[in-house]
Amino acid sequence: MVRNMYSFLAEQWKKPDTSFNSPYKQRLIQWRKEGSFVRVDKPVRVDRARSLGYKAKQGYIVVRARVRRGGLRKPDIRGGRKPSKRGISKITPAKNTQRMAEERTARRYPNMEVLNSYWVGEDGKYHYYEVILVDPHHPAIEKDPKINWICYPGHRGRAFRGKTSAGQKGRGLRNKGKGAEKVRPSIRAHDGKGK
Repeated sequence: MVRNMYSFLAEQWKKPDTSFNSPYKQRLIQWRKEGSFVRVDKPVRVDRARSLGYKAKQGYIVVRARVRRGGLRKPDIRGGRKPSKRGISKITPAKNTQRMAEERTARRYPNMEVLNSYWVGEDGKYHYYEVILVDPHHPAIEKDPKINWICYPGHRGRAFRGKTSAGQKGRGLRNKGKGAEKVRPSIRAHDGKGK
Protein backbone atom coordinates (compact mmCIF):
# COMPACT_ATOMS: atom_id res chain seq x y z
CA MET A 1 0.00 0.00 0.00
CA VAL A 2 1.30 3.44 -0.95
CA ARG A 3 1.54 5.82 2.02
CA ASN A 4 0.81 9.49 1.67
CA MET A 5 2.69 12.44 3.19
CA TYR A 6 0.23 12.80 6.08
CA SER A 7 0.86 9.26 7.31
CA PHE A 8 4.59 10.03 7.59
CA LEU A 9 3.82 13.28 9.45
CA ALA A 10 1.53 11.44 11.87
CA GLU A 11 4.26 8.88 12.52
CA GLN A 12 6.74 11.63 13.41
CA TRP A 13 4.32 13.09 15.97
CA LYS A 14 3.79 9.77 17.76
CA LYS A 15 7.29 10.01 19.28
CA PRO A 16 8.61 13.57 18.78
CA ASP A 17 12.33 14.23 19.20
CA THR A 18 12.62 15.92 22.62
CA SER A 19 16.38 16.54 22.67
CA PHE A 20 17.34 20.10 23.58
CA ASN A 21 18.31 21.25 20.07
CA SER A 22 15.28 19.64 18.39
CA PRO A 23 12.69 21.90 16.69
CA TYR A 24 10.05 20.61 19.16
CA LYS A 25 12.05 21.79 22.18
CA GLN A 26 12.91 25.13 20.59
CA ARG A 27 9.21 25.71 19.82
CA LEU A 28 8.29 25.10 23.46
CA ILE A 29 10.92 27.61 24.62
CA GLN A 30 9.43 30.20 22.24
CA TRP A 31 5.80 29.39 23.15
CA ARG A 32 6.48 29.78 26.89
CA LYS A 33 7.41 33.46 26.20
CA GLU A 34 4.20 34.13 24.24
CA GLY A 35 0.63 34.67 25.44
CA SER A 36 -2.04 32.17 26.43
CA PHE A 37 -3.83 32.49 23.07
CA VAL A 38 -1.86 32.95 19.86
CA ARG A 39 -3.48 32.91 16.44
CA VAL A 40 -1.25 30.98 14.05
CA ASP A 41 -1.07 31.23 10.25
CA LYS A 42 -1.07 27.47 9.69
CA PRO A 43 -1.26 24.39 11.91
CA VAL A 44 1.90 22.76 13.26
CA ARG A 45 0.33 19.32 12.75
CA VAL A 46 -1.26 19.57 9.31
CA ASP A 47 -2.21 15.88 9.24
CA ARG A 48 -4.09 16.05 12.55
CA ALA A 49 -5.78 19.36 11.72
CA ARG A 50 -7.07 18.05 8.39
CA SER A 51 -8.32 14.82 9.95
CA LEU A 52 -10.35 16.93 12.41
CA GLY A 53 -11.95 19.03 9.68
CA TYR A 54 -9.52 21.90 9.04
CA LYS A 55 -9.33 23.43 5.55
CA ALA A 56 -6.90 26.14 4.43
CA LYS A 57 -9.67 28.50 3.32
CA GLN A 58 -11.51 31.59 4.49
CA GLY A 59 -13.66 31.14 7.58
CA TYR A 60 -11.20 28.83 9.38
CA ILE A 61 -8.59 29.96 11.88
CA VAL A 62 -6.20 28.09 14.18
CA VAL A 63 -5.37 29.33 17.69
CA ARG A 64 -2.71 27.87 19.96
CA ALA A 65 -4.02 27.77 23.53
CA ARG A 66 -2.01 27.23 26.68
CA VAL A 67 -3.35 25.57 29.86
CA ARG A 68 -1.51 24.89 33.12
CA ARG A 69 -0.48 21.34 33.94
CA GLY A 70 -1.03 19.30 37.08
CA GLY A 71 -3.83 18.63 39.56
CA LEU A 72 -6.09 21.17 41.22
CA ARG A 73 -4.37 23.64 43.47
CA LYS A 74 -6.24 23.33 46.76
CA PRO A 75 -5.75 25.75 49.68
CA ASP A 76 -4.05 24.28 52.74
CA ILE A 77 -6.35 23.63 55.70
CA ARG A 78 -5.98 25.23 59.12
CA GLY A 79 -7.92 22.81 61.32
CA GLY A 80 -6.71 19.51 62.75
CA ARG A 81 -6.80 16.41 60.55
CA LYS A 82 -4.79 13.30 60.03
CA PRO A 83 -2.49 14.15 57.12
CA SER A 84 -4.13 11.74 54.65
CA LYS A 85 -7.50 13.49 55.08
CA ARG A 86 -6.27 16.99 54.24
CA GLY A 87 -7.71 16.71 50.70
CA ILE A 88 -4.93 18.58 48.94
CA SER A 89 -3.07 16.07 46.78
CA LYS A 90 -4.50 13.79 44.08
CA ILE A 91 -7.51 16.07 43.53
CA THR A 92 -8.20 16.21 39.80
CA PRO A 93 -10.76 18.27 37.84
CA ALA A 94 -13.71 16.66 36.07
CA LYS A 95 -12.57 18.13 32.72
CA ASN A 96 -9.28 17.47 31.02
CA THR A 97 -7.02 20.35 30.01
CA GLN A 98 -7.94 19.99 26.33
CA ARG A 99 -11.58 20.82 27.09
CA MET A 100 -10.45 23.77 29.21
CA ALA A 101 -8.36 25.04 26.28
CA GLU A 102 -11.36 24.74 23.92
CA GLU A 103 -13.72 26.56 26.28
CA ARG A 104 -11.28 29.38 27.01
CA THR A 105 -10.58 29.84 23.31
CA ALA A 106 -14.34 29.92 22.59
CA ARG A 107 -14.72 32.72 25.16
CA ARG A 108 -11.80 34.57 23.64
CA TYR A 109 -13.32 34.39 20.12
CA PRO A 110 -17.10 34.78 20.71
CA ASN A 111 -17.99 35.09 17.01
CA MET A 112 -16.39 31.72 16.17
CA GLU A 113 -17.32 28.12 16.92
CA VAL A 114 -14.81 25.50 18.06
CA LEU A 115 -14.63 22.68 15.53
CA ASN A 116 -11.98 20.56 17.28
CA SER A 117 -8.55 20.67 18.87
CA TYR A 118 -5.40 18.58 19.21
CA TRP A 119 -2.26 18.40 21.34
CA VAL A 120 0.90 20.09 20.05
CA GLY A 121 3.24 20.00 23.05
CA GLU A 122 3.84 20.23 26.77
CA ASP A 123 6.63 21.46 28.99
CA GLY A 124 7.03 21.36 32.76
CA LYS A 125 4.39 24.04 33.31
CA TYR A 126 1.86 24.04 30.45
CA HIS A 127 -0.07 21.93 27.95
CA TYR A 128 -0.35 23.44 24.45
CA TYR A 129 -3.26 22.72 22.11
CA GLU A 130 -4.15 24.04 18.69
CA VAL A 131 -7.87 24.83 18.47
CA ILE A 132 -9.61 24.91 15.08
CA LEU A 133 -12.26 27.65 14.93
CA VAL A 134 -14.89 28.24 12.26
CA ASP A 135 -16.80 31.46 11.56
CA PRO A 136 -20.45 30.34 11.12
CA HIS A 137 -21.40 33.70 9.53
CA HIS A 138 -18.71 33.68 6.84
CA PRO A 139 -20.11 33.33 3.28
CA ALA A 140 -17.46 30.71 2.37
CA ILE A 141 -18.62 28.54 5.30
CA GLU A 142 -22.34 29.06 4.60
CA LYS A 143 -21.85 27.93 0.98
CA ASP A 144 -19.74 24.84 1.77
CA PRO A 145 -22.06 21.80 2.14
CA LYS A 146 -19.42 19.89 4.15
CA ILE A 147 -19.22 22.43 6.98
CA ASN A 148 -22.36 24.60 6.79
CA TRP A 149 -24.06 22.42 9.46
CA ILE A 150 -22.14 24.54 11.98
CA CYS A 151 -24.15 27.61 10.88
CA TYR A 152 -27.39 26.28 12.42
CA PRO A 153 -28.35 27.70 15.85
CA GLY A 154 -28.31 24.25 17.46
CA HIS A 155 -24.52 24.19 17.22
CA ARG A 156 -23.93 27.37 19.19
CA GLY A 157 -21.52 26.97 22.09
CA ARG A 158 -20.31 23.49 21.04
CA ALA A 159 -17.25 23.62 23.29
CA PHE A 160 -19.29 24.48 26.41
CA ARG A 161 -21.72 21.61 25.84
CA GLY A 162 -19.13 18.89 25.27
CA LYS A 163 -19.90 18.48 21.56
CA THR A 164 -16.30 18.46 20.33
CA SER A 165 -14.23 15.29 20.15
CA ALA A 166 -12.48 16.04 23.45
CA GLY A 167 -15.84 16.92 25.02
CA GLN A 168 -17.43 13.65 23.94
CA LYS A 169 -14.49 11.74 25.38
CA GLY A 170 -14.91 13.52 28.72
CA ARG A 171 -18.63 12.72 28.75
CA GLY A 172 -17.88 9.01 28.30
CA LEU A 173 -19.41 8.76 24.84
CA ARG A 174 -16.48 6.74 23.44
CA ASN A 175 -17.83 3.75 25.39
CA LYS A 176 -20.87 1.73 24.31
CA GLY A 177 -22.76 -1.21 25.74
CA LYS A 178 -22.14 -2.86 29.08
CA GLY A 179 -20.85 -0.46 31.70
CA ALA A 180 -21.89 2.62 29.71
CA GLU A 181 -25.64 2.49 30.36
CA LYS A 182 -25.79 5.82 32.17
CA VAL A 183 -23.83 8.05 29.82
CA ARG A 184 -26.60 8.60 27.25
CA PRO A 185 -28.24 10.98 26.49
CA SER A 186 -26.05 12.57 29.16
CA ILE A 187 -24.84 11.64 32.62
CA ARG A 188 -27.20 14.13 34.28
CA ALA A 189 -30.21 13.43 32.06
CA HIS A 190 -30.09 9.62 32.34
CA ASP A 191 -32.47 9.30 35.31
CA GLY A 192 -34.29 12.60 34.75
CA LYS A 193 -32.71 14.02 37.89
CA GLY A 194 -30.63 16.69 36.26
CA LYS A 195 -33.38 19.32 36.16
